[in-house]
Formats: sequence, structure tokens, C-alpha cells
Amino acid sequence: MVTGASSGIGRAIALELAAPGASLCLQGCANVAGICETADLVAQCGAATRIFMLDLSDPSACHTLVQGAFEAHGRVDGWIHVAGADVLTGSASMQPFVSKLERLWRVDVQGTILCTRLAGEKMRLQARCSQRIPTILTMGWDQAEAGMEGDSGQFFAATKGAVMAFTRSLAKSLGPDVRVNCIAPGWIQTLWGKSAPPHWDQRARGESMLGRWGTGEDIAKVAKFLLGPESQFLNGQIVAVNGGWKPAWPTT
Repeated sequence: MVTGASSGIGRAIALELAAPGASLCLQGCANVAGICETADLVAQCGAATRIFMLDLSDPSACHTLVQGAFEAHGRVDGWIHVAGADVLTGSASMQPFVSKLERLWRVDVQGTILCTRLAGEKMRLQARCSQRIPTILTMGWDQAEAGMEGDSGQFFAATKGAVMAFTRSLAKSLGPDVRVNCIAPGWIQTLWGKSAPPHWDQRARGESMLGRWGTGEDIAKVAKFLLGPESQFLNGQIVAVNGGWKPAWPTT
């Protein structure tokens, strides 16, 4: 299961996991064209897909998604929870702080917690009947613990910090039957990054030791590693994918 698969990081992860014989469930919310495009690209790689269009700010939708994913294939070996609210582009970017915070809390925090708790319990039962340890991945933020100035720094630190803290607790709750890790992306050039003003572009490049934006593919390759057998002794970890963060801003 890959949530938030309509575009960006979620789409990149779905494509990285797509292979002949693979079975992927893809969740989107409002971007029907986007999720259909992802499904077509995944199918071209030889993987079977099933689409779920649900708003994960609604607790009942979280139950529906988990139930549907397990009914679709009988088991779920990897749950990659990318779904998050976009409050930086489009009409949402013009909303007041409290509206952005509420949307992020309901989608990014509540949605992540409810879906992965429900999926985790089913995966725990599944693991006890097989030799394979299933895996859950969540999405945090590399600067959540250090903090960042401004409105976006405040609401992303609060919400993604909550996801990261929850991930550690869920890993302790589900171990040793299920592994739970969190990817903490740095400056990733998704939709907002591609149109970011020059000073934000400069900041993103300046705060990475590698001097560039990250890509969805950078995150996807780490996700694939964390789902695979090479990472079987990684659990309860926050894995920063940021090119090596350095406090290069402000410069004066």
C-alpha cells in the first residue's frame, strides 16, 4: 500500500516498487487524474494495481482503506504512508494559519496514526503465520526536531514531529512482528519546490551538503531499501534523507 500516490514522493515510491508480479494498492484523495496516471505508469512496469480514492482526514475512510487493502490481496507486506495535506500551493496556501494547522493535523497526523495502527495490528497477525516480517514506513521531516522559523516551520515541526514520535512508539508496540520506520525528507523538489522563489531555491541548495534539492526518486530508493531484506535489523528509526543537513541559513 502506498498512500498519497497521486504525485510527488508517493508516485515515485510506487514506481520504484513496481515490478512484474508485484501488487500495489494506491491511495489518492482528490486528484483523480494524478492517481490514474500513477496506476498507468505502474502497470507499464508489470505490476497489478488497485486504486482507493479516500480522504484520510476522515477516520471512517482510514478504516475503509485498511480493510480494502487487506481484502484486495489477503496480506500487506509493506504499508508506506505518504499521504499529507498540501497547504503550500493552490487555494490552500491562502488560508489562515489555524486552517492549515487543522488540515495538517487531521491528514498528516491523525490519518497516519489511524491507518498504521489498524494496518499494524493486521500485519502482526499476518506475520505470526509466516516467516516474513512486514514493514510500515511513515513520513516525517528532517528539521522537525531542530525547528524552523516562520508559519510553515511551526506547523510542519508540530505535525511531522508528532508523526516521528508516534513512529517510535508504534515500533515498540508492534515489535518483533512488524518493523516500523520513518523517512524524514529534507528539501525535496515536489510541486512547491519546482516553483519556489529564488531565495527558497538558494536556501534549499545551501542547507544540503550536496548542494542540491532532493528528488522523489531519492526518497523512493530509501523506501525500497527499508522495505527489503537488507534492512531487517532497522526498526524504530528516523532516517533523514537530505544530502546531509547543514545550518546554512540565515547567512548573516
